[in-house]
Amino acid sequence: QVQLVESGGGLVQAGGSLRLSCAASGRTFSMNAMAWFRQAPGKEREFVAGIRWRGGSTYYADSVKGRFIISGENAKNTVSLQMNSLKPEDTAVYYCAADRHNSAVVAAAWDYDYWGQGTQVTVSS
Repeated sequence: QVQLVESGGGLVQAGGSLRLSCAASGRTFSMNAMAWFRQAPGKEREFVAGIRWRGGSTYYADSVKGRFIISGENAKNTVSLQMNSLKPEDTAVYYCAADRHNSAVVAAAWDYDYWGQGTQVTVSS
């Protein structure tokens, strides 16, 4: 089992920045990739960014490319999401997820084995 705990959400004005962090514990050696997803009210959970745990390759949704940066610290079992130039449409609950099966980062939520409890990000206009 892997436990994931997110932190760093909050309220920010459009154009501002926030940094989310996710701390993993438990059988972290089994993780192949970690990712951030988000879910806005009335919408499906969507992929935001992912990182391969070994190698560090990163992947982004088109909607956040150039604005968000995902990074990982293997030694500390943490993954972060630096969010810049935030827009009101970025408002959502953000979830950290871990995948122990796929060799590459995948965008489908159902492929991920472990999830955090989520952290709210609200961007005001």
